[in-house]
Amino acid sequence: MIQTNICVLGAGPGGVAASLQLAKLGISSVVVDKAIFPRDKICGDALSGKVPYVFNRIDKEIFKNFTSREDIKYNCWGIEFIYSDRKIQLDYKPGVKEENLVFEEPIGFISKRRDFDNYLVDYIKKEPLIDLKEGIQITAFEKNETGYILSSSDKSTQIQAKLVIVADGAQSKFARQIGKIEKDSKHYGGSVRAYYKNVSGGDYFNRIELHFLDNLEPGYLWVFPSTNNQTNVGIFMRTDLLKERKINLKKEMIRILKEEEPFKERFKNAELIGNIEGFGLPLGSKKRVISGDHFMLIGDAASLIDPLTGEGIGNAAVSGRIAALHAAEALKANNFSAKFLSKYDKMIYDKLWRELKVSAFLQNSYKHKWLSNLLKGLGNNKQFVSVLLSIFSDVDLKKKLLSPVFYYKLIFNKE
Repeated sequence: MIQTNICVLGAGPGGVAASLQLAKLGISSVVVDKAIFPRDKICGDALSGKVPYVFNRIDKEIFKNFTSREDIKYNCWGIEFIYSDRKIQLDYKPGVKEENLVFEEPIGFISKRRDFDNYLVDYIKKEPLIDLKEGIQITAFEKNETGYILSSSDKSTQIQAKLVIVADGAQSKFARQIGKIEKDSKHYGGSVRAYYKNVSGGDYFNRIELHFLDNLEPGYLWVFPSTNNQTNVGIFMRTDLLKERKINLKKEMIRILKEEEPFKERFKNAELIGNIEGFGLPLGSKKRVISGDHFMLIGDAASLIDPLTGEGIGNAAVSGRIAALHAAEALKANNFSAKFLSKYDKMIYDKLWRELKVSAFLQNSYKHKWLSNLLKGLGNNKQFVSVLLSIFSDVDLKKKLLSPVFYYKLIFNKE
């Protein structure tokens, strides 16, 4: 049996952030993932500004080296919110400063999860304080007086850990069984994703596209340029509305790309690469208890996906780093109780809740046409645009949302 103070379940961006932050603090960990890397992960592949921010705070070399890898990343210089009658264009600005960290490259990127996750995993493979176990699926969790025994189905792998950082994604068995995270269709999204080659048109030199179509609202269709002349295309929609409207996302995406403008012209000569794949998204539009005796949930396992954009990598990285910092405190105090670890919940929601709440409000506005039209009309309002941009690029949006001056400027469109 493997003995460790901390076991990280999952080697995605959240799990890697947690284990690397622990290593920076001189703390060893065991990281377990059911996959052998490189492996594909169904995702939109967008990396918000939070991702380089978090990893730069852990080790500046990680993203310094990543930005030089033209083979695995596509620079993202902005976002377009596209409606049938208007467009809101958001431009990232290079050289953004955040707590003395300067991003000389764009603060957003597109990188296939197969490539990005493998790039990160290569870092933990080189870290002597991290013991990575690939190709092992943990299926059983036995609580004892010192923590948890984590076992594979055949019990060939057993890990005794004082603290478990749960980073194994939206379908986390630990989150469901131990964390009691229940699927709520009003706070859960469904998506499909596909790669196409030779898509024409689009502002492919700097911006990703989110298309808000009447039959999908409050969801959207995304078009994200990627490497090797490929484009990541998908649909995101809340699960309760999918059921209510009886929409088959795969069939609907095929129909839209074939029949509706401007897609039918842009995809006329496009070639589908592989299959159209589906995946679920636990949304952070309601607060949950994300820790307990001897465990903390992070990323998708903690249901921290942005409810407006469907982006989860940034919040996974943020929560992974915060979990590692609090794990260090728990080790120092030798206290892994639910009460002690509940401080992690507060830290996460202090950092992310206002942003998630704004995203949920904007998402829900599309159920009310008058409000939806009002928000669309704010496309030229600098304050409103700054909120949208901050959702993608700002690590601490709450500072802006707490300011009464901000709301004055938003309402009266003041400079």
